Amino acid sequence: MAFYEKGAHVVLACRDAANARQAAEEIQLRGGTGSLETALLDLSSLASVKKFAEEFTATHAMLDILVNNAGVMVPPPSKTAEGFELQFGVNFIGHFALTGYLYPLLKITPRSRVVTLSSMAYLRGKIDFDNLRLEKSYEPMLMYCQSKLADILFSLELQRRIEAAGDGVTSIAAQPGANKTSLSRHMSEDAYTAAVQRIGGIMEPWQGALSSLYAATAKDAKGGELYEPDEGGYRGYPTKATIAPHALDEVLAMKLWGFAENAVGVRFP
Repeated sequence: MAFYEKGAHVVLACRDAANARQAAEEIQLRGGTGSLETALLDLSSLASVKKFAEEFTATHAMLDILVNNAGVMVPPPSKTAEGFELQFGVNFIGHFALTGYLYPLLKITPRSRVVTLSSMAYLRGKIDFDNLRLEKSYEPMLMYCQSKLADILFSLELQRRIEAAGDGVTSIAAQPGANKTSLSRHMSEDAYTAAVQRIGGIMEPWQGALSSLYAATAKDAKGGELYEPDEGGYRGYPTKATIAPHALDEVLAMKLWGFAENAVGVRFP
């Protein structure tokens, strides 16, 4: 909405066409000087990701900002069309594929940015390469934490590769803190209440979006950084975060990148 208000052309890429149209109508009712279009994109299907990217590339000459913000949290045991555990497949593999397919447009657009959303859950994350397709037991929250760690590893490794290639793209990570959104729809009421009590309250969605907006637009936002709310990462206004050591593991990041390349079949930058 903020992009639209300030005059940007915004593409709402959603897996449900009706919901996308409703979101576009609600944004337009709030006013703005930009323009909107909707498109179908289901990150749980690599075929859908590729189709969206091909159509987008055919109809757009540039891409200033790509925000990888789709997410699913603690659903029942389920898999993507390609057989990945749903959270890992949507939150990481789908975004990896989308970024890769759209990278040629990003590369030719001056000062373009890729913003990838993570979560405080990454702090508990561990990449289990032997359980990315539900080969073993399913622990919903640990799988979510894994996917959010993968997002940061991806964002940082992308920045390193961009710099090595000498491209003008910038890759930045952001995490929104704790917000009142539908992301928690799969949590039980007791689990949700306990989580809110543990972190001391949650923010409205508009404030949760500020870290992403900062990463996408601020002149002093730097590639290879993570931006988050300034009150312990859960609430407040955007600030540069101190990234936990396990998310800075370049060997792990390269292994994950290689896995994703083989899974998706796309290589970039």
